[in-house]
Amino acid sequence: MHADEIHEAVSHVIDSGWYLRGEATERFEAEYAQYIGTKHCICVANGLDALTLILRAYIYNNVLQEGDEIIVPANTYIATILSITENRLKPVLVEPNPDTFQIDDALIEQAITPRTRAVMIVHLYGRCAYTERIADICQRRHLLLLEDNAQAHGCIVQSVAAESQQSRTGSLGHAAAHSFYPGKNLGAMGDAGAVTTNDDDLAATVRSIANYGSSRKYVFDYIGRNSRIDEVQAALLSVKLKYLDEDNARRRAIAAYYLENIAPLSSPKGNTNVLKRNGAPSGAVEGSVWHVFPVLCEQRDALQAYLAENGVQTMIHYPIPPHKQACYADWHDLCLPITERIHAQELSIPCHQAMTDAEVERVAEIINNFNT
Repeated sequence: MHADEIHEAVSHVIDSGWYLRGEATERFEAEYAQYIGTKHCICVANGLDALTLILRAYIYNNVLQEGDEIIVPANTYIATILSITENRLKPVLVEPNPDTFQIDDALIEQAITPRTRAVMIVHLYGRCAYTERIADICQRRHLLLLEDNAQAHGCIVQSVAAESQQSRTGSLGHAAAHSFYPGKNLGAMGDAGAVTTNDDDLAATVRSIANYGSSRKYVFDYIGRNSRIDEVQAALLSVKLKYLDEDNARRRAIAAYYLENIAPLSSPKGNTNVLKRNGAPSGAVEGSVWHVFPVLCEQRDALQAYLAENGVQTMIHYPIPPHKQACYADWHDLCLPITERIHAQELSIPCHQAMTDAEVERVAEIINNFNT
């Protein structure tokens, strides 16, 4: 999609002879900061780096120190957890709300200890995880509110206090990490990521760490790394950003159709529950950009095989939760039943802006036929 514009933008970069830290990167950083609603956008190599560099910068700025605790959803993709442990911080895993798959804000306060310094919410599957209760907890307990926005580019949260006030995920806390992996709603042609924030000091430190720890050529204030976007990716993302809201609207329309037309399964083959917010499909549609459309099914493997036989490609996000991964063997005794049920039953069905109405209707029909 948008092939002509993308070819033109990429060709312009190639012809310019400037491939790193040039005009395309500066332009996209400015455009994306304005789109998200933050003062700063710092482009980096990927989403994991964005998460890691936020925490590293807070350590260098003496806001965090090794051993501090970060509250995080237990059912997130492992990159969220890796960024915490890489900085020798301690993840505190909190179960999700089974109705939304997002961190359960009713469980956060009881997880706070004297070592807690931040809450990292993850807008999983493209759905907004932010709640005013979480913001209130962070404000009252003097905690950082950090966002993993890798899956929710363009997602909007409506303020309860002021109905006319809207904000995008990525601007709701002290800092946010974004991934532009090719499969994301705003995807590059390779790896790329970004940090957004209104914090001048944090932005300067992140930018420096990502440039080998240097803010001036050959002068190194931090033990940094090489983490940067290239000009081709930045130019492509500038093109695709113009169409992001339109693309997300198409995803929401597909999700609305699924929510209206896919019936819960009640046969011995399994019980499939379509993701809803408090049983209200309309609320679920508007609170998400539907990076994926997840369903839960007790007989997930049978459903996935059935869909594959009928030409419908699906994915599992994700088959093994972080606390059951070999790299975190010390957590294997943790009891997180909601997380484990989601990971055992989740199946993502097709939901993207390139789908035709006929394809969407066919997917729903095939799933419904699984019940007969």
